[in-house]
Amino acid sequence: MKKTRTEHDSMGELEVDINALYGAQTQRAINNFPVSGLKLPESFIRALLLIKSAAATANMTLAHLSKEKGQTINLVIDKLLVDANLMDHFPVDIYQTGSGTSTNMNANEVIANVASQICGEKIHANDHVNFGQSSNDVIPTAIHVSASIALHNKLLPALKSLSSTIHIKAQELDAFTKNGRTHLMDAMPMRFSQSLNSWAMQIEQNINHLQLLQPSIQCLAQGGTAVGTGINADPAFAKVFNTALSDITGITFKPSNDFFAAIGTQDTAVALSGQLKTTAVSIIKISNDLRWMNSGPLAGLGEIKLEALQPGSSIMPGKVNPVIPESACMVGAQVIGHDAAITIAGQSGNFELNVMLPLIAHNLMSSIDLLSNVSVLLADKAIKTFTVNTQKINDTLARNPILVTALNSLIGYEKAALIAKIAYQEGRPIIDVAEQHTDLTRDKLEVLLNPIKLTEGGIPH
Repeated sequence: MKKTRTEHDSMGELEVDINALYGAQTQRAINNFPVSGLKLPESFIRALLLIKSAAATANMTLAHLSKEKGQTINLVIDKLLVDANLMDHFPVDIYQTGSGTSTNMNANEVIANVASQICGEKIHANDHVNFGQSSNDVIPTAIHVSASIALHNKLLPALKSLSSTIHIKAQELDAFTKNGRTHLMDAMPMRFSQSLNSWAMQIEQNINHLQLLQPSIQCLAQGGTAVGTGINADPAFAKVFNTALSDITGITFKPSNDFFAAIGTQDTAVALSGQLKTTAVSIIKISNDLRWMNSGPLAGLGEIKLEALQPGSSIMPGKVNPVIPESACMVGAQVIGHDAAITIAGQSGNFELNVMLPLIAHNLMSSIDLLSNVSVLLADKAIKTFTVNTQKINDTLARNPILVTALNSLIGYEKAALIAKIAYQEGRPIIDVAEQHTDLTRDKLEVLLNPIKLTEGGIPH
Protein backbone atom coordinates (compact mmCIF):
# COMPACT_ATOMS: atom_id res chain seq x y z
CA MET A 1 0.00 0.00 0.00
CA LYS A 2 1.22 3.49 -0.86
CA LYS A 3 1.81 5.80 2.06
CA THR A 4 -0.43 8.83 1.99
CA ARG A 5 -0.97 12.12 3.76
CA THR A 6 -4.25 13.91 4.34
CA GLU A 7 -4.81 17.12 2.37
CA HIS A 8 -7.89 19.29 2.26
CA ASP A 9 -9.54 21.84 0.02
CA SER A 10 -12.91 23.60 0.02
CA MET A 11 -14.67 20.28 -0.62
CA GLY A 12 -13.10 18.45 2.29
CA GLU A 13 -10.25 16.05 3.04
CA LEU A 14 -8.52 13.71 0.60
CA GLU A 15 -5.64 11.24 0.72
CA VAL A 16 -2.62 12.16 -1.40
CA ASP A 17 0.60 10.23 -2.04
CA ILE A 18 2.97 11.18 0.75
CA ASN A 19 5.75 12.03 -1.74
CA ALA A 20 3.60 14.09 -4.12
CA LEU A 21 4.28 17.82 -4.27
CA TYR A 22 0.70 18.57 -5.33
CA GLY A 23 -2.36 18.73 -3.08
CA ALA A 24 -6.04 17.90 -2.86
CA GLN A 25 -7.35 19.62 -5.99
CA THR A 26 -4.76 17.92 -8.17
CA GLN A 27 -5.59 14.57 -6.58
CA ARG A 28 -9.28 15.11 -7.28
CA ALA A 29 -8.42 15.70 -10.95
CA ILE A 30 -6.34 12.51 -11.03
CA ASN A 31 -9.29 10.61 -9.59
CA ASN A 32 -11.90 12.28 -11.80
CA PHE A 33 -10.17 12.10 -15.20
CA PRO A 34 -8.61 8.69 -15.89
CA VAL A 35 -9.24 9.30 -19.60
CA SER A 36 -6.15 9.11 -21.80
CA GLY A 37 -3.03 9.00 -19.67
CA LEU A 38 -1.80 11.96 -21.73
CA LYS A 39 -0.44 15.01 -19.95
CA LEU A 40 -0.27 18.55 -21.21
CA PRO A 41 3.02 19.16 -23.05
CA GLU A 42 6.07 20.05 -21.00
CA SER A 43 6.46 23.27 -23.00
CA PHE A 44 3.00 24.32 -21.82
CA ILE A 45 3.77 23.47 -18.18
CA ARG A 46 7.00 25.46 -18.38
CA ALA A 47 5.09 28.44 -19.77
CA LEU A 48 2.59 28.09 -16.92
CA LEU A 49 5.42 28.21 -14.37
CA LEU A 50 6.87 31.32 -16.03
CA ILE A 51 3.44 32.94 -15.75
CA LYS A 52 3.35 32.15 -12.03
CA SER A 53 6.80 33.67 -11.65
CA ALA A 54 5.85 36.85 -13.50
CA ALA A 55 2.65 37.07 -11.43
CA ALA A 56 4.63 36.79 -8.19
CA THR A 57 6.99 39.52 -9.37
CA ALA A 58 4.08 41.76 -10.35
CA ASN A 59 2.33 41.21 -7.03
CA MET A 60 5.52 42.01 -5.13
CA THR A 61 5.95 45.19 -7.21
CA LEU A 62 2.36 46.20 -6.46
CA ALA A 63 2.74 45.34 -2.75
CA HIS A 64 0.13 42.56 -2.77
CA LEU A 65 2.68 39.90 -1.87
CA SER A 66 5.48 40.19 0.66
CA LYS A 67 9.01 40.22 -0.65
CA GLU A 68 9.81 37.02 1.27
CA LYS A 69 6.81 35.13 -0.11
CA GLY A 70 7.28 36.42 -3.65
CA GLN A 71 10.98 35.64 -3.78
CA THR A 72 10.37 32.19 -2.34
CA ILE A 73 7.74 31.49 -4.99
CA ASN A 74 10.21 32.54 -7.70
CA LEU A 75 12.97 30.44 -6.14
CA VAL A 76 10.70 27.37 -6.20
CA ILE A 77 9.79 27.99 -9.84
CA ASP A 78 13.47 28.31 -10.77
CA LYS A 79 14.12 24.94 -9.12
CA LEU A 80 11.17 23.32 -10.87
CA LEU A 81 12.29 24.56 -14.27
CA VAL A 82 15.59 22.67 -13.94
CA ASP A 83 14.04 19.59 -12.35
CA ALA A 84 14.66 16.57 -14.60
CA ASN A 85 11.50 15.02 -13.17
CA LEU A 86 9.36 18.12 -13.66
CA MET A 87 6.48 16.35 -15.39
CA ASP A 88 6.11 13.87 -12.51
CA HIS A 89 4.56 16.76 -10.58
CA PHE A 90 1.98 17.52 -13.30
CA PRO A 91 -0.02 14.31 -13.81
CA VAL A 92 -3.43 15.74 -14.76
CA ASP A 93 -5.00 14.29 -17.92
CA ILE A 94 -5.54 16.53 -20.95
CA TYR A 95 -9.22 15.62 -20.97
CA GLN A 96 -10.14 17.41 -17.76
CA THR A 97 -12.26 20.41 -16.94
CA GLY A 98 -12.44 22.60 -20.03
CA SER A 99 -11.03 25.70 -18.34
CA GLY A 100 -7.85 23.88 -17.32
CA THR A 101 -8.57 24.75 -13.68
CA SER A 102 -7.11 21.44 -12.55
CA THR A 103 -3.79 22.20 -14.23
CA ASN A 104 -3.71 25.75 -12.90
CA MET A 105 -4.34 24.47 -9.37
CA ASN A 106 -1.79 21.71 -9.92
CA ALA A 107 0.85 24.41 -10.48
CA ASN A 108 -0.41 26.52 -7.58
CA GLU A 109 -0.32 23.54 -5.19
CA VAL A 110 3.15 22.34 -6.19
CA ILE A 111 4.63 25.83 -5.89
CA ALA A 112 2.85 26.55 -2.59
CA ASN A 113 3.82 23.22 -1.05
CA VAL A 114 7.53 23.55 -1.78
CA ALA A 115 7.57 27.28 -0.96
CA SER A 116 5.96 26.65 2.43
CA GLN A 117 8.67 24.11 3.26
CA ILE A 118 11.41 26.57 2.31
CA CYS A 119 10.21 29.70 4.09
CA GLY A 120 8.76 28.00 7.15
CA GLU A 121 5.36 29.68 6.94
CA LYS A 122 2.21 28.84 5.07
CA ILE A 123 2.15 29.92 1.43
CA HIS A 124 -1.35 29.30 0.13
CA ALA A 125 -2.01 27.98 -3.36
CA ASN A 126 -4.96 30.32 -3.95
CA ASP A 127 -4.27 33.31 -1.72
CA HIS A 128 -0.61 33.76 -2.60
CA VAL A 129 0.52 31.82 -5.69
CA ASN A 130 -2.74 32.51 -7.55
CA PHE A 131 -3.26 36.05 -6.24
CA GLY A 132 -4.81 38.35 -8.85
CA GLN A 133 -5.34 35.45 -11.21
CA SER A 134 -8.02 33.01 -12.35
CA SER A 135 -7.69 29.77 -14.26
CA ASN A 136 -9.82 31.56 -16.84
CA ASP A 137 -7.07 34.03 -17.70
CA VAL A 138 -4.05 31.92 -16.69
CA ILE A 139 -4.71 29.01 -19.07
CA PRO A 140 -5.48 31.15 -22.17
CA THR A 141 -2.33 33.10 -21.32
CA ALA A 142 -0.32 29.89 -21.04
CA ILE A 143 -1.57 28.81 -24.47
CA HIS A 144 -0.31 32.06 -25.99
CA VAL A 145 2.96 32.13 -24.04
CA SER A 146 3.90 28.52 -24.78
CA ALA A 147 3.05 28.98 -28.46
CA SER A 148 4.99 32.26 -28.63
CA ILE A 149 8.10 30.72 -27.09
CA ALA A 150 7.92 27.65 -29.32
CA LEU A 151 7.42 29.76 -32.45
CA HIS A 152 10.28 32.08 -31.56
CA ASN A 153 12.78 29.48 -30.34
CA LYS A 154 11.91 26.38 -32.33
CA LEU A 155 9.56 26.45 -35.31
CA LEU A 156 10.63 29.64 -37.07
CA PRO A 157 14.36 28.77 -36.80
CA ALA A 158 13.63 25.25 -38.10
CA LEU A 159 11.65 26.57 -41.08
CA LYS A 160 14.32 29.17 -41.86
CA SER A 161 16.95 26.44 -41.80
CA LEU A 162 14.81 24.29 -44.12
CA SER A 163 14.37 27.17 -46.56
CA SER A 164 18.09 27.93 -46.50
CA THR A 165 18.98 24.28 -47.11
CA ILE A 166 16.60 24.13 -50.09
CA HIS A 167 18.13 27.28 -51.61
CA ILE A 168 21.67 25.91 -51.22
CA LYS A 169 20.64 22.62 -52.83
CA ALA A 170 18.90 24.49 -55.64
CA GLN A 171 22.08 26.42 -56.39
CA GLU A 172 24.08 23.17 -56.45
CA LEU A 173 21.64 21.65 -58.96
CA ASP A 174 21.08 24.67 -61.19
CA ALA A 175 22.79 23.02 -64.16
CA PHE A 176 20.53 19.94 -64.06
CA THR A 177 17.37 19.90 -66.16
CA LYS A 178 14.48 17.46 -65.78
CA ASN A 179 11.01 16.95 -67.18
CA GLY A 180 8.35 19.06 -65.59
CA ARG A 181 5.10 17.26 -64.81
CA THR A 182 1.48 18.35 -64.64
CA HIS A 183 -1.28 15.87 -63.79
CA LEU A 184 1.67 13.48 -63.12
CA MET A 185 2.20 13.52 -66.91
CA ASP A 186 5.18 14.75 -68.92
CA ALA A 187 5.31 18.51 -69.36
CA MET A 188 7.89 21.10 -70.42
CA PRO A 189 11.41 20.84 -68.96
CA MET A 190 12.59 22.81 -65.96
CA ARG A 191 15.78 23.14 -64.00
CA PHE A 192 16.05 21.38 -60.65
CA SER A 193 16.77 24.78 -59.14
CA GLN A 194 13.40 26.09 -60.35
CA SER A 195 11.59 23.18 -58.76
CA LEU A 196 13.47 23.43 -55.47
CA ASN A 197 13.19 27.20 -55.22
CA SER A 198 9.42 26.83 -55.47
CA TRP A 199 9.62 24.65 -52.35
CA ALA A 200 11.69 27.31 -50.61
CA MET A 201 9.08 29.92 -51.55
CA GLN A 202 6.36 27.78 -49.96
CA ILE A 203 8.32 27.61 -46.72
CA GLU A 204 9.14 31.33 -46.77
CA GLN A 205 5.47 32.21 -47.27
CA ASN A 206 4.64 30.11 -44.23
CA ILE A 207 7.37 31.86 -42.24
CA ASN A 208 5.96 35.25 -43.22
CA HIS A 209 2.42 34.28 -42.28
CA LEU A 210 3.53 32.86 -38.93
CA GLN A 211 5.46 36.05 -38.19
CA LEU A 212 2.36 38.10 -38.95
CA LEU A 213 0.57 36.15 -36.20
CA GLN A 214 3.28 36.69 -33.59
CA PRO A 215 2.02 40.09 -32.36
CA SER A 216 -1.47 38.62 -31.81
CA ILE A 217 -0.26 35.49 -30.03
CA GLN A 218 1.92 37.71 -27.81
CA CYS A 219 -1.17 39.59 -26.55
CA LEU A 220 -2.27 38.00 -23.30
CA ALA A 221 -5.49 37.49 -21.34
CA GLN A 222 -3.74 37.82 -17.98
CA GLY A 223 -5.44 40.47 -15.88
CA GLY A 224 -8.98 39.65 -17.00
CA THR A 225 -9.39 37.07 -14.18
CA ALA A 226 -12.76 35.29 -14.11
CA VAL A 227 -14.82 36.76 -16.97
CA GLY A 228 -12.73 39.64 -18.30
CA THR A 229 -13.65 42.35 -15.77
CA GLY A 230 -10.39 41.94 -13.84
CA ILE A 231 -12.11 41.33 -10.51
CA ASN A 232 -9.58 40.70 -7.68
CA ALA A 233 -6.65 41.87 -9.80
CA ASP A 234 -4.91 45.21 -9.33
CA PRO A 235 -5.75 47.52 -12.29
CA ALA A 236 -2.01 47.83 -12.91
CA PHE A 237 -1.40 44.06 -12.69
CA ALA A 238 -1.65 43.25 -16.40
CA LYS A 239 0.91 45.85 -17.43
CA VAL A 240 3.39 44.99 -14.68
CA PHE A 241 2.89 41.26 -15.28
CA ASN A 242 3.62 41.56 -19.02
CA THR A 243 6.76 43.59 -18.33
CA ALA A 244 7.98 40.92 -15.92
CA LEU A 245 7.17 38.08 -18.33
CA SER A 246 8.89 39.88 -21.21
CA ASP A 247 12.01 40.26 -19.07
CA ILE A 248 11.99 36.55 -18.21
CA THR A 249 11.45 35.25 -21.75
CA GLY A 250 13.09 37.87 -23.95
CA ILE A 251 9.86 38.04 -25.96
CA THR A 252 7.66 41.15 -25.93
CA PHE A 253 4.28 40.38 -24.38
CA LYS A 254 1.43 42.85 -24.03
CA PRO A 255 -1.99 42.86 -22.35
CA SER A 256 -4.87 42.02 -24.66
CA ASN A 257 -6.85 45.01 -25.89
CA ASP A 258 -10.00 43.18 -24.78
CA PHE A 259 -9.86 40.69 -21.92
CA PHE A 260 -13.41 39.54 -22.64
CA ALA A 261 -12.44 38.41 -26.12
CA ALA A 262 -9.16 36.93 -24.89
CA ILE A 263 -10.96 34.75 -22.33
CA GLY A 264 -14.20 34.02 -24.14
CA THR A 265 -12.61 33.02 -27.44
CA GLN A 266 -9.58 31.20 -28.79
CA ASP A 267 -9.67 32.78 -32.24
CA THR A 268 -5.97 33.63 -32.25
CA ALA A 269 -5.04 30.05 -31.40
CA VAL A 270 -7.38 28.84 -34.14
CA ALA A 271 -5.73 31.21 -36.62
CA LEU A 272 -2.27 30.02 -35.60
CA SER A 273 -3.38 26.40 -35.94
CA GLY A 274 -4.71 27.18 -39.40
CA GLN A 275 -1.33 28.51 -40.43
CA LEU A 276 0.36 25.46 -38.93
CA LYS A 277 -1.97 23.39 -41.09
CA THR A 278 -0.90 25.35 -44.16
CA THR A 279 2.73 24.72 -43.22
CA ALA A 280 1.91 21.02 -42.93
CA VAL A 281 0.39 21.08 -46.41
CA SER A 282 3.62 22.58 -47.76
CA ILE A 283 5.70 19.94 -45.99
CA ILE A 284 3.52 17.19 -47.48
CA LYS A 285 3.85 18.66 -50.99
CA ILE A 286 7.65 18.83 -50.77
CA SER A 287 7.86 15.35 -49.26
CA ASN A 288 5.68 13.81 -51.94
CA ASP A 289 7.73 15.45 -54.69
CA LEU A 290 10.83 13.88 -53.16
CA ARG A 291 9.10 10.49 -52.92
CA TRP A 292 7.98 10.58 -56.55
CA MET A 293 11.38 11.69 -57.89
CA ASN A 294 13.07 8.99 -55.80
CA SER A 295 10.60 6.27 -56.82
CA GLY A 296 11.95 3.09 -58.37
CA PRO A 297 14.84 2.96 -58.74
CA LEU A 298 14.02 0.90 -61.85
CA ALA A 299 10.23 0.89 -62.21
CA GLY A 300 9.65 4.44 -60.96
CA LEU A 301 10.89 7.89 -61.96
CA GLY A 302 14.33 7.35 -60.43
CA GLU A 303 15.40 10.95 -61.03
CA ILE A 304 17.06 11.33 -57.65
CA LYS A 305 18.46 9.06 -54.97
CA LEU A 306 17.64 9.89 -51.36
CA GLU A 307 20.17 9.05 -48.70
CA ALA A 308 19.85 5.40 -47.63
CA LEU A 309 19.09 5.48 -43.92
CA GLN A 310 17.81 2.01 -43.07
CA PRO A 311 16.72 -1.31 -44.64
CA GLY A 312 13.30 -0.91 -46.18
CA SER A 313 11.86 -4.38 -45.88
CA SER A 314 11.88 -7.35 -43.53
CA ILE A 315 11.48 -9.72 -46.47
CA MET A 316 12.95 -8.01 -49.59
CA PRO A 317 16.74 -7.71 -49.28
CA GLY A 318 18.30 -4.52 -50.59
CA LYS A 319 15.08 -2.50 -50.56
CA VAL A 320 15.48 1.09 -49.31
CA ASN A 321 12.50 3.39 -48.72
CA PRO A 322 12.08 7.19 -48.56
CA VAL A 323 11.60 7.12 -44.79
CA ILE A 324 12.14 10.81 -44.00
CA PRO A 325 9.57 12.10 -46.53
CA GLU A 326 7.15 9.43 -45.28
CA SER A 327 7.68 10.58 -41.71
CA ALA A 328 7.11 14.17 -42.80
CA CYS A 329 3.86 13.25 -44.56
CA MET A 330 2.57 11.55 -41.41
CA VAL A 331 3.46 14.65 -39.40
CA GLY A 332 1.52 16.74 -41.90
CA ALA A 333 -1.51 14.47 -41.61
CA GLN A 334 -1.40 14.68 -37.81
CA VAL A 335 -1.11 18.48 -37.81
CA ILE A 336 -4.13 18.68 -40.11
CA GLY A 337 -6.00 16.46 -37.65
CA HIS A 338 -4.93 18.64 -34.74
CA ASP A 339 -6.21 21.68 -36.60
CA ALA A 340 -9.62 20.07 -37.14
CA ALA A 341 -9.90 19.41 -33.39
CA ILE A 342 -8.71 22.93 -32.53
CA THR A 343 -11.27 24.38 -34.94
CA ILE A 344 -14.06 22.49 -33.18
CA ALA A 345 -12.64 23.44 -29.78
CA GLY A 346 -12.50 27.08 -30.82
CA GLN A 347 -16.27 27.03 -31.31
CA SER A 348 -16.70 26.20 -27.63
CA GLY A 349 -16.37 29.76 -26.44
CA ASN A 350 -19.62 29.67 -24.52
CA PHE A 351 -20.45 33.17 -23.35
CA GLU A 352 -17.42 34.33 -21.27
CA LEU A 353 -15.15 31.29 -21.43
CA ASN A 354 -13.86 28.75 -23.91
CA VAL A 355 -14.20 25.32 -22.32
CA MET A 356 -11.85 23.22 -24.44
CA LEU A 357 -8.62 24.97 -23.46
CA PRO A 358 -6.52 21.90 -22.53
CA LEU A 359 -7.28 20.28 -25.89
CA ILE A 360 -6.28 23.46 -27.72
CA ALA A 361 -3.09 23.70 -25.67
CA HIS A 362 -2.11 20.09 -26.31
CA ASN A 363 -2.83 20.08 -30.04
CA LEU A 364 -1.30 23.48 -30.74
CA MET A 365 1.96 22.67 -28.97
CA SER A 366 2.09 19.19 -30.47
CA SER A 367 1.71 20.65 -33.97
CA ILE A 368 4.49 23.18 -33.39
CA ASP A 369 6.81 20.51 -31.99
CA LEU A 370 6.09 18.03 -34.78
CA LEU A 371 6.63 20.58 -37.55
CA SER A 372 9.80 21.89 -35.90
CA ASN A 373 11.34 18.46 -35.55
CA VAL A 374 10.43 17.12 -38.98
CA SER A 375 11.57 20.31 -40.76
CA VAL A 376 15.06 19.71 -39.42
CA LEU A 377 14.98 16.06 -40.52
CA LEU A 378 13.68 16.93 -43.97
CA ALA A 379 16.45 19.50 -44.44
CA ASP A 380 19.34 17.46 -43.06
CA LYS A 381 18.47 13.88 -44.04
CA ALA A 382 16.60 14.28 -47.32
CA ILE A 383 17.12 17.55 -49.18
CA LYS A 384 20.73 18.22 -48.23
CA THR A 385 21.88 14.70 -49.10
CA PHE A 386 19.98 13.53 -52.19
CA THR A 387 21.83 13.03 -55.47
CA VAL A 388 20.63 13.36 -59.08
CA ASN A 389 20.50 10.45 -61.51
CA THR A 390 21.83 12.35 -64.53
CA GLN A 391 21.56 9.45 -66.95
CA LYS A 392 17.87 8.94 -66.15
CA ILE A 393 16.90 12.60 -66.43
CA ASN A 394 18.80 13.04 -69.70
CA ASP A 395 17.27 9.90 -71.23
CA THR A 396 13.71 10.92 -70.38
CA LEU A 397 14.27 14.50 -71.53
CA ALA A 398 15.44 13.31 -74.93
CA ARG A 399 12.34 11.15 -75.33
CA ASN A 400 9.81 13.70 -74.07
CA PRO A 401 7.43 14.53 -76.97
CA ILE A 402 6.09 17.55 -75.06
CA LEU A 403 9.26 19.39 -76.08
CA VAL A 404 7.45 19.95 -79.37
CA THR A 405 5.58 22.76 -77.57
CA ALA A 406 8.63 24.90 -78.40
CA LEU A 407 7.71 24.63 -82.09
CA ASN A 408 4.12 25.94 -81.70
CA SER A 409 4.94 29.45 -82.87
CA LEU A 410 6.74 28.12 -85.97
CA ILE A 411 4.60 25.20 -87.18
CA GLY A 412 1.29 25.68 -85.32
CA TYR A 413 -0.41 23.73 -82.53
CA GLU A 414 -2.05 21.06 -84.73
CA LYS A 415 1.14 20.15 -86.59
CA ALA A 416 3.03 20.05 -83.31
CA ALA A 417 0.35 17.78 -81.80
CA LEU A 418 0.66 15.39 -84.75
CA ILE A 419 4.44 15.23 -84.31
CA ALA A 420 4.02 14.54 -80.59
CA LYS A 421 1.57 11.70 -81.27
CA ILE A 422 3.93 10.08 -83.75
CA ALA A 423 6.81 10.36 -81.29
CA TYR A 424 4.67 8.73 -78.56
CA GLN A 425 3.44 5.94 -80.83
CA GLU A 426 6.83 5.12 -82.30
CA GLY A 427 8.88 5.73 -79.16
CA ARG A 428 11.24 8.05 -81.05
CA PRO A 429 12.98 11.24 -79.89
CA ILE A 430 10.94 14.31 -80.75
CA ILE A 431 13.84 15.87 -82.66
CA ASP A 432 13.93 12.95 -85.14
CA VAL A 433 10.20 13.10 -85.82
CA ALA A 434 10.22 16.90 -86.13
CA GLU A 435 13.11 16.78 -88.59
CA GLN A 436 11.13 14.30 -90.71
CA HIS A 437 7.81 16.19 -90.65
CA THR A 438 8.89 19.85 -90.83
CA ASP A 439 11.15 22.03 -92.96
CA LEU A 440 13.32 22.88 -89.95
CA THR A 441 16.95 21.78 -90.12
CA ARG A 442 18.54 19.51 -87.56
CA ASP A 443 20.77 22.33 -86.36
CA LYS A 444 17.78 24.64 -85.94
CA LEU A 445 15.81 21.95 -84.10
CA GLU A 446 18.70 21.32 -81.72
CA VAL A 447 18.62 25.00 -80.79
CA LEU A 448 14.82 25.16 -80.50
CA LEU A 449 14.51 21.94 -78.50
CA ASN A 450 17.47 22.50 -76.17
CA PRO A 451 15.99 21.65 -72.74
CA ILE A 452 18.13 24.18 -70.88
CA LYS A 453 17.02 26.93 -73.26
CA LEU A 454 13.38 25.93 -72.78
CA THR A 455 13.64 26.55 -69.03
CA GLU A 456 14.29 30.24 -69.69
CA GLY A 457 10.83 31.07 -71.05
CA GLY A 458 9.98 33.36 -73.94
CA ILE A 459 8.95 32.53 -77.51
CA PRO A 460 11.45 30.24 -79.31
CA HIS A 461 12.56 31.51 -82.69
